[in-house]
Amino acid sequence: MSEESGVRSQEPGEARKIKVATVWLDGCSGCHMSFLDLDERLVEIAQHVEMVYTPLIDLKTYPDEVDLALVEGAVSSEEDLEKIHRIRRQTKILVSFGDCAVTANVPSMRNAFSVKDVYQRGYFETATLNPSVPDQIVPKLLPTVRPIHAYVPVDVFLQGCPPPADVIYGLLTDLLAGRTTDLTTQTRFGR
Repeated sequence: MSEESGVRSQEPGEARKIKVATVWLDGCSGCHMSFLDLDERLVEIAQHVEMVYTPLIDLKTYPDEVDLALVEGAVSSEEDLEKIHRIRRQTKILVSFGDCAVTANVPSMRNAFSVKDVYQRGYFETATLNPSVPDQIVPKLLPTVRPIHAYVPVDVFLQGCPPPADVIYGLLTDLLAGRTTDLTTQTRFGR
């Protein structure tokens, strides 16, 4: 990455840290668990970043002017779709984080069925009390589940299910230093 991208390492005496977000769409949270597997390296990274949004802390609104976002999961609901468009508008570098974000992976298994059939099975056939499709809180499903890049431009594709912590660390340190990363030899689908 060039310094024009807005993501670069901090110079001595600079007060500004890189604003980083992690987002969880439709997925299993395995990528976030792998992120946490950075262990003590999280402390090192924390010296250079400000976590401005993540499911790991209680922030409700995605902020403006995010430098780097790691987005886990596929786009499967109206809420996911609205969220990924907002993230793209407000983020300089968007990383498609893990196989679900890159290919729609396991969440896309729903694509073999219509939304009506999914609702029928989930809210009527298996319900024991008050069978009905919720019209509040639970977001409406899109007709199909798609990867992030089907809706918005993605800057970096980090495959893996989940990506290994060492690869996440390498990507983050490269991006924070303003370097490009060749992930083709470091990751593969399902690993």
